Amino acid sequence: MHKKRMTAWISICLAVFGLLIFRLAQLQLIDTESFSKHHINLIEASVKQRSQEMVVDNGRGNFVDRNGESLSYELASVLVLFPFLKKMDWEADRVAEVIGVSEYALKTEVEESDEPFAFGDPDPVILTRKQMEIINEMGIPGVFAVERKYPMEKVPAAQLVGIIGENEAALKARYGKKEFMPRTLIGLSGLEKGFDEFLVAEGNSKLVYHVDGEGAPLFGINVKYSEPANPFYPINVQTSIDKDLQIILEEKVDQYKIKKGGAILLDIETNSILAMVSRPVINPSKPYTDEGVENMMVKQHIPGSVFKTVVATAVIDNGLDDPSRTFDCSKTINGETDTKYQHGNLSFQDSFAVSCNRTFGELAQELQKQDDHILERYAEMLSITGGTGWTGNIFHLEGFKQLQDEETGRVFLSNEARKDMNFAALSGIGQHEVRVSPLAVANMMATIARGGGKEMVRAVLSIQYQNGTKMTEFPKKELPGEQISPYTAMKVQKLLREVIVNEEGTGRWFQDLPYKVAGKSGTAETGRYENTKQLHNKWFAGYFPFENPKYALVTVNLDVFADEGGVNPLFADIVKEVYQFDHGTSAEGPKTE
Repeated sequence: MHKKRMTAWISICLAVFGLLIFRLAQLQLIDTESFSKHHINLIEASVKQRSQEMVVDNGRGNFVDRNGESLSYELASVLVLFPFLKKMDWEADRVAEVIGVSEYALKTEVEESDEPFAFGDPDPVILTRKQMEIINEMGIPGVFAVERKYPMEKVPAAQLVGIIGENEAALKARYGKKEFMPRTLIGLSGLEKGFDEFLVAEGNSKLVYHVDGEGAPLFGINVKYSEPANPFYPINVQTSIDKDLQIILEEKVDQYKIKKGGAILLDIETNSILAMVSRPVINPSKPYTDEGVENMMVKQHIPGSVFKTVVATAVIDNGLDDPSRTFDCSKTINGETDTKYQHGNLSFQDSFAVSCNRTFGELAQELQKQDDHILERYAEMLSITGGTGWTGNIFHLEGFKQLQDEETGRVFLSNEARKDMNFAALSGIGQHEVRVSPLAVANMMATIARGGGKEMVRAVLSIQYQNGTKMTEFPKKELPGEQISPYTAMKVQKLLREVIVNEEGTGRWFQDLPYKVAGKSGTAETGRYENTKQLHNKWFAGYFPFENPKYALVTVNLDVFADEGGVNPLFADIVKEVYQFDHGTSAEGPKTE
């Protein structure tokens, strides 16, 4: 009996010992990087227990403008202090004297700290290059002067660039089993999302200082600057944005209190985005769900009379622009007496200048009777539908889209609508089911200004390694499909200029600008009401200088009442600012081409 009992106890002891050995092996050898259902990295946790660290660069790629100016972060030279200083007698008086603060302030922040920090955070004290050199030459353990990367408080072109955040589910869905650091940031919208595969961090750069069990420094082990092994990363995404122009447009949009809408400025020669402003702004307290995260410049909206540019192009190509023909512009689109406008009988050219609905309702019906797909065909020829953003193959990515949030626009939703003459008339004035984005409208103006050649719009020019060499470039590319002829483009150009020079033209406000402008206005009924009053979308789209086109510009104010929120003054002020930007003189300078 005694022998059996001994055998049982030995067996139990061996089993317990075996379990302990297995557990130790699990901790030390098997699940060291993914322990338990929480996937804890035990190696990292162990290192963290015996070290204090300060991340100075999270390792994610960055966005820069066309001149290399940062759009997403700022570098700041700061004083980094480690909390173990509270256990030491250190030369706080000397450090305080160098940076021009009180010794008390330095010591107080150290006493209140549990982790390494930049002195003065969240508004750190910025050091000069000389101050950095003096502090680092002191060699005080736990006191370092370094350059640290800070996210910009106000990111230029925020909706275009996009937002980032932590999302473990999205990270796994996007990259499968690929290993990443804990709390890796990923792109959730805009270019941050579209270019995430290039931007996602391979590792961060940090100051690491080893400490003992009580948090005191292990002398003899110097501070280490740890960074990813690959010297080419993080990469820079070079956008086509001009930071100075972007700031100018943002200030102007806010000056005119655009609550929903914005502005977009294209470089016609390179067909790239120089500035893109979307309102409302991103709400920092709930950036992932707020309407401000949506880029209104790539979303589709009701364009109103801006769409008459498409109808006019089809009219010219199909010989319906007889200069001797007149239209009764004292009547509404339905043939009733117009109580607001009494323009009388007008030619096609004058009808376009004053934006006569009656004329373009009739002409749209005639065109649709010829071919019920004709308005859609010309909309695509002018790149106003079908998508305009740069698309192509790069590396292993086929059909890569720079502007993944872009909506493609439309004219009709059904075949029945195409054949309905009432719907044809409404579509001819940019109502009913017509939807386009401000980006597409800007590209239409650039297409006309170039003489009919339609191209993809670029928001990004290249991807660059950290040392400045280019990983890949995004060359100019034509949009596929039919194009309008140079002759037709020339006639449309004259129509767009007539909008400005005609004494009753809807753009006559722009006659005295320092650059000659061509363009088209638009006021669209939305069918949405507020306090029994209907809301409208207000547009002005054009290009300048007229005889030597350089810029395409669209300004839009969405969901405003008919008697408020015009975009003409905003458009005019931006043209003046761009002129000043180009010439470095007063925006009221002499008129020039």
